[in-house]
Amino acid sequence: DKEVRAIFLRLFAQLFQGYRSCLQLIRIHAEPVIHFHKAAFLGQRGLIENDFLTKVLNGMAFAGFVSERGPPFRACDLFDELVAFEVERIKAEEGNAPKVIKHVRELAEQLFKNENPNPHIAFQKVPRPTEGSHLRVHILPFPRINECRVQELLQEGLTRSQGAPPATRGDKKCVVPAGPPVGMF
Repeated sequence: DKEVRAIFLRLFAQLFQGYRSCLQLIRIHAEPVIHFHKAAFLGQRGLIENDFLTKVLNGMAFAGFVSERGPPFRACDLFDELVAFEVERIKAEEGNAPKVIKHVRELAEQLFKNENPNPHIAFQKVPRPTEGSHLRVHILPFPRINECRVQELLQEGLTRSQGAPPATRGDKKCVVPAGPPVGMF
């Protein structure tokens, strides 16, 4: 799973390399608007006639990509690092399959580490029931639920959550690396 994701991560890094140099932040509105210059991006890469890339850039998914990844000050991730710093490595590995596979495995490992930051935490396994355990007669019935107590606990939780400040994500924001300009490709 992670290796397939790493392959797509490399693909999109190659496809969108240098996209940040074609972003323009327009501040005439109360909320800044990010505009992507498709013609400049395609022209600098010499891909004006490329129908596939033109359709990708005109799609709603790319518009969402620009709105999420366009701000110059936000939490960075593996994709940003790949686009900014690994473009030359991807280009150099283009014809060498073992190096590509090695890089894909490294990316897959980083994706795994991002999703599982504490690998040393072991999950407790539930033991399999013994033979004939369902025939035992000493099994206690499930206790009755006190509906009044449940309502009290719900009400107590609601009053506590109304006075609490709203939860916020603790993403560390940083300046997104721009990477090399598009003209270098």
